[in-house]
Amino acid sequence: MALVIKKTLLYQLLFASCVAVPYINNYELTFAVWSLTTLLTLQSKYSWGITKQLLCYGAILLIAAVVLLFKEYERYYIIRDFTYIAKPILGLLIGYQLCKRIPHLAIQTVAHTAFFLALIHFFLVFRGFVFFKASSINDLRYYAGYFSDYEIYALIILIFHQKFELHFTKKRVRIYIIAVALSSFLYLSRTNFIQFFILFFALKGYFVLNRRLIIVVASIVIVSSIGYSAILYINPKRNGPGLEAFLYKIKVAPIEPFKTKINRGDWKDFNDNYRSHENIITARQVTREGKYSVLFGQGLGSKVDLKQKIWLGDMILRYISILHNGFMTVFLKSGLLGVAFLLVSIFFLFKNPKSEIPMVKQINYLMVGSGLFMFVSCWVFMGFYFTADTKSIFLGFIICFREILIKQHQNSTPHD
Repeated sequence: MALVIKKTLLYQLLFASCVAVPYINNYELTFAVWSLTTLLTLQSKYSWGITKQLLCYGAILLIAAVVLLFKEYERYYIIRDFTYIAKPILGLLIGYQLCKRIPHLAIQTVAHTAFFLALIHFFLVFRGFVFFKASSINDLRYYAGYFSDYEIYALIILIFHQKFELHFTKKRVRIYIIAVALSSFLYLSRTNFIQFFILFFALKGYFVLNRRLIIVVASIVIVSSIGYSAILYINPKRNGPGLEAFLYKIKVAPIEPFKTKINRGDWKDFNDNYRSHENIITARQVTREGKYSVLFGQGLGSKVDLKQKIWLGDMILRYISILHNGFMTVFLKSGLLGVAFLLVSIFFLFKNPKSEIPMVKQINYLMVGSGLFMFVSCWVFMGFYFTADTKSIFLGFIICFREILIKQHQNSTPHD
């Protein structure tokens, strides 16, 4: 019994470590921890549910690797791209394999890990204010982190804890919800706010096509329009105090990813619409190389010339190999064929097994919400490919947990 408990705790710690390590912002360490965990927890069998996701991301990697055979790039960028493009595969495997090891503690492990991350985030926020004298939202996010998709997923599970059969005391549930919700808010991430509302409405069943869905969508459009109009009326400034800087980011958000004409000589226009600049330059570069480049991309190790040096994170760069937009990153490496595989992987999140099992229904709702959010995440912040992203672990974990629930139900149901 003691040995079983120790093994269970070990797998829980492995899960927490894999989710937490990307927040250190050292991708070499993240890739090492994820790779080692994948090897240590390999399974002999994998279901079609996880295999079809792995095949999509594996195909994207394979296309980019084959194209590389006809190119000559720097070895450093080839290796770097391989680790980036392989990241979703590792994340899905880690989540799936670890859930197989601790199915009876799956939901509890998700909640405990989120609470642990929230405590770390509180410390980083405190450090940012006290030791680095953060005086604006931009400073705070720089020192404490930009977003946490995992905490939003866990927060949704905590809010709907009864539907997910999370057997915590009311006091613990309340403490966890307050801590994770506050931590999530302190990231002040537009993407996380969108993620929360998408998943919340998904768990409410509002994305099932019916009259209620139409009413909800219409209400969201009206409320969003009124709210955005109010922000435009307030006209927040770029580096305004307090929440003003955050409201400014909301003001420019609808235009930022789609603007097609950018004045590179106007630093305000360029900075506000930098992601559009990345997309424009990438599309021009790939199409300029001809139809084969458009279909199959430019392979592992390819880079985009931004035409000028730009301050990105803590470096000044002119050539970049990974973009903010996940679809455009895949387009650069694997072409339209790779983008097709990425879209198919998202489509699979909407195709869920029909079931009368209450918790499986909730997981299906969660998967539909995840599919919708993946479009947003891939367009805005690289999706699974972002170095600090942990959605792939969570989704691999929850796919496995759903399969275990279905199998347990089938085994417990008497057959005639």
